Amino acid sequence: MNKIRAMLATALIATSGVGAVPAYAQFAKPEDAIDYRKSVMTVLSAHFGRIGAVVKGVNPYSAAEVQANAAIVEMMSKLPFDAFIPGTDKGDTRAKSEIWTNAEKFKASGEQMQKAVLALSAAAKSGSPDQLKAAFGDVGKTCKGCHDDFRRK
Repeated sequence: MNKIRAMLATALIATSGVGAVPAYAQFAKPEDAIDYRKSVMTVLSAHFGRIGAVVKGVNPYSAAEVQANAAIVEMMSKLPFDAFIPGTDKGDTRAKSEIWTNAEKFKASGEQMQKAVLALSAAAKSGSPDQLKAAFGDVGKTCKGCHDDFRRK
């Protein structure tokens, strides 16, 4: 848990406006970038999963909780992409080489996910479980598409 907290602190610092430094300089070594993006994805997945439990009826609907989780998903969705730097295709990662050989498609996939996440945040703020369910499904599709194309099983 302390490792995740440290990575979150790093993520917040990296996105707080001090981020004029190139992504390469944010990580001392490739392993640090891999750990960072894995931590981001862990937190993103946990909060997206909490929304999913509501959408699936496992947990009761609470507008405040859904909005809080959607806000975290939105923030975290912006963080992992700067950590896909050269040298991070090897080691403890499931990243496929296509991330670097088809960088434009990877970038577009990330942008599609971020756009869907913005719609999820708006749906969470609407208070409509039906809008939330639709937006949740759209985010899930973008995640799956990217993972199918760019993540080893």
